[in-house]
Amino acid sequence: MAKTNAPTMKDVAKEAGVSLGTVSKVINGITVREEYKKKVEAAIASLHYEINTYARGLKTKKTGLVAVIIPNMLNPFFAALTDYIEDALYKKGLKTMLCCSDGIPEKEIAYLNLATQNKVNGIVALTYSDIGNFINPDIPIVVFDRFFENRNIPRVASDNYNGSMMAIEKLLELGCRHPVYIRFHSIFPGESDKRKDGYLAACKKYHITPDFLDMEDCDNFIDMMKQFIDKHKKSDGSLSFDGVFCHTDYHGYIFKKLLQKEGYRVPEDVQLIGFDGIRKFGGSKEDLFVSSMCQPLPQLAAKCVEIITTEDRSMIPSLTLLPVTFEDGGTTRSLKKG
Repeated sequence: MAKTNAPTMKDVAKEAGVSLGTVSKVINGITVREEYKKKVEAAIASLHYEINTYARGLKTKKTGLVAVIIPNMLNPFFAALTDYIEDALYKKGLKTMLCCSDGIPEKEIAYLNLATQNKVNGIVALTYSDIGNFINPDIPIVVFDRFFENRNIPRVASDNYNGSMMAIEKLLELGCRHPVYIRFHSIFPGESDKRKDGYLAACKKYHITPDFLDMEDCDNFIDMMKQFIDKHKKSDGSLSFDGVFCHTDYHGYIFKKLLQKEGYRVPEDVQLIGFDGIRKFGGSKEDLFVSSMCQPLPQLAAKCVEIITTEDRSMIPSLTLLPVTFEDGGTTRSLKKG
């Protein structure tokens, strides 16, 4: 009967004609004589021996795992960024331990503890809870967007401030005279808060009276959007605004549908720009849901991975910002030529 048990390190040692200790050294990257190394590697290939990298990591205190903590996989932006992070980690020889926290602080803390117990090489966190005190200082970590007042943790984000100014400038360039801003936001501070700062700065620069709906995340945000539209209806049924900058593409898409339901044409009557660059079906070449200030997801992911794999932590900046770019998604007009 053919042998069905998987080969062991003892089998490798016997096949190579070396000691078990020599096999262990080769597997764990410890220097041995070149002839012994070649024998062990040939035996491993011959026997199809699979190295248990996880078990080896528990001994070396590095498992090759990186914990990626995100709020959920339902939001297309989180899903897309996670996909790029996983790809960037894989290219570095690292594996992803995906943790969906649903924005629940206790769940995020549990995942941080799990990451510590599993001796991960690092943590990439998209968190919107105040968990700064629960982060193990011995594990490299980078946070996307969010910052903690009680911990100095390196952050990676898009240039939200300038991206917002660019959005308003684009609306003005395309003929808008009164752009408004729609925001529903987390109670926890983050770089994305600067989108409102950018809107207000653009209003001041171009002598526009600020006009916005700015509320914390809530279940009845659609009703609040409807009320905002009703508040801005003039006696002839037209709207007092002709441009909209939304804090996210998701809210931009919802606002667009509400406008269309009320009989307003987008972009003929009202032009709209979101923020994020969320694409239909997730592919990088797919169409956008709305015209958007697109975050550079591949570059953001690569920067997060670069930070957690940098050995000299003193060389890592506290904040890294990457530029966003505008892309037409059908909710803005095209510039007239000629």
